[in-house]
Amino acid sequence: MHLYSFFHLNITYSSIEEQKRLNVIQRCYRPLLQLADKLRIPIGIEAPGYTLEVINSLDPQWIAELRRLCGQGLVEFIGSGYTQVIGPLVPAEVNAANLRVGNRVYEKLLGLKPRIALVNEQAYSAGLLRHYLDVGYKAIIMEWNNPARFHPQWDPEWRYLPQRAVGQYGEELALIWNKSISFQKFQRYAHGEMDLGEYMQYLESHLSDSERSFCLYGNDAEMFDFRPGRFHTEAALQTDGEWRRIEKLFWHLIENERFQFTRPSSVLELMENSHAGNRLRLETAEQPVPVKKQEKYNLTRWAVTGAHDLRINTDCWRIFEALNKKEEFSPRNPRKDTEKREEREQDWKELCYLWSSDFRTHITEKRLKNYLLRLEDFKEKVLKTDDFSPTEHSGKHGNESGSRMLPASGPPTPVSGRQASGFGHQHSASMPFRVFRGPNLLEIESHHSKLQLNCRKGLAIHNLWFKELSSLPLVGTLPHGYFDDISMGADFFSGHLVLEMPGKPKVTDLTVVEPVVDESVPGRVSVHGTINTPLGTINKVIVVGTSEQGGPIIRISYALSWQKMPIGSLRLGAVTLNPEAFDPETLFYATHNGGHDLEKFSLHGCEVNHGAPASFLVSASHGLGVTKGQVFLGDKDKQIRIHIDNAQCAAIGLLTHRKVKPDFFCRHAFSVMEMDETSDKWRNEAHSSLGISNFCFIIT
Repeated sequence: MHLYSFFHLNITYSSIEEQKRLNVIQRCYRPLLQLADKLRIPIGIEAPGYTLEVINSLDPQWIAELRRLCGQGLVEFIGSGYTQVIGPLVPAEVNAANLRVGNRVYEKLLGLKPRIALVNEQAYSAGLLRHYLDVGYKAIIMEWNNPARFHPQWDPEWRYLPQRAVGQYGEELALIWNKSISFQKFQRYAHGEMDLGEYMQYLESHLSDSERSFCLYGNDAEMFDFRPGRFHTEAALQTDGEWRRIEKLFWHLIENERFQFTRPSSVLELMENSHAGNRLRLETAEQPVPVKKQEKYNLTRWAVTGAHDLRINTDCWRIFEALNKKEEFSPRNPRKDTEKREEREQDWKELCYLWSSDFRTHITEKRLKNYLLRLEDFKEKVLKTDDFSPTEHSGKHGNESGSRMLPASGPPTPVSGRQASGFGHQHSASMPFRVFRGPNLLEIESHHSKLQLNCRKGLAIHNLWFKELSSLPLVGTLPHGYFDDISMGADFFSGHLVLEMPGKPKVTDLTVVEPVVDESVPGRVSVHGTINTPLGTINKVIVVGTSEQGGPIIRISYALSWQKMPIGSLRLGAVTLNPEAFDPETLFYATHNGGHDLEKFSLHGCEVNHGAPASFLVSASHGLGVTKGQVFLGDKDKQIRIHIDNAQCAAIGLLTHRKVKPDFFCRHAFSVMEMDETSDKWRNEAHSSLGISNFCFIIT
């Protein structure tokens, strides 16, 4: 059996203080090079460009030694980009810049351009393939375990051979497998939790008469003879040395004729094997973004679980939009083109650094404070320019003039133009909106839409019609008793907010509201509501209007006046489909997960629950990057678009779909906060407010 391994080097590992970096080089990175040199076996080494820059500043001789061993073929260098960016969570342009800048660093310091790329944190989406192809990578390394879990039809033999990852539009790239169980077994052996005999018994269980390759190790180098201090439960350092234990294992395997060491890229030579070269889609509707290891390591980890994740990701989005606008509208001056390009590249390089995953998990307090200062300085620099102004915050519309309180009860009554002061003649026969108030429902109707809001449930959407698409409401509330299944015996609302906290009653906006209707702005109706909660008030605004393209638009905005944000899960903006209005055979959802193009997923026959807790500690299992701010839900005849502004609030998408009598249940919601083991740090810091604006769903 062909054995290959690679070690991931990350000098910005979240819980390692900067003053310990030289210690990491000496205790972890030097022994790795010595291992390859001493044993004369090929070993893969992967490092982001920023890690190489830091090592070069602290120990340039290490870089020279790595370069020498690469030249001798004893080390195969594997690329990943400038920093460890989580690709499915960032804009396509940032992913492209990260790979582009990373390759420039590799060529400068190592004199090479790597052929193979490691997908950062093994967080894969179909949209990422094009980025790797564009910069010339010939293969990617991706974990087997999670994609295989959601593809039970895959032949288990495929995990031992190279395959081909296929994107949404047919593009493909050679695929080399990493295996989480394998590298976790290797770590346990190195840490003394398994003896050599027990480890060999595991490894030998993968032997076969057929030709196979197997990844011995594909994870952090900082795990051996060093402890980052991330967990209280970290294994004690082995007195006999963990690199010595690894060396002992490698010598044992060298002497065993059933195993042959090879470079990771040499696995591609097996592509003509009868079980190799299959064109595989790694993503599924259930798991649109596979991530390495167990389910607690999912996309929400870097998006919305840490105390500062939402803030720093939103700031990064604001910086991105400013840089992107500069790229599009910067004046062309031939004499300054080279200087301008280099300045722009340095800006993109800095943004890649700020979007690195390690600032979003177990970062130390000292590093976090330095990071937040650096982020704020760069944000001020980029946004302080005449050609960029941030997106208007929709929360400002909460105090518009022309507001009035509708009657609290009584039969549905049309609101006359005379009553609606501040809007002039809007309710003449030629004007678009009619507003009615009944005992429980507020209804706003135009020639192309009708919206019913439940005033007893925090202005939740009771029904929403888009008349050009269907005579039935497309979105709304499914009442208690709609489904036969007792597990679904609840009301399923749309356009509402739910905060769930461990061991505490949930907080929602589903209470009685006296709506204030504002018709002062021509062409739209705004409905305002204030909800009191134990944590503070929620100000909610629903705007009904017309998009620039002439179609109907409904915008739901929240402003939370909460002094502190507790640990838990905060989801809002749910869109619950009316099962009677959609064809279950062709139902789909689509979004962007770090790529330029939409990724589309059929829901037919799928049980999807991205927001299901992975454990008592981890509140969600999967998620959608929504990296162009939009999610589409629909069937072959109709679709709606749900849109957010990531530069106002970088939320993550959660999709739920299941077959349940008499029809199906399908809902999408946004999450701005989830829970895992990174959530407790600094959570008690005061948060003056959490504003979510420009949340809307739009016909396309």
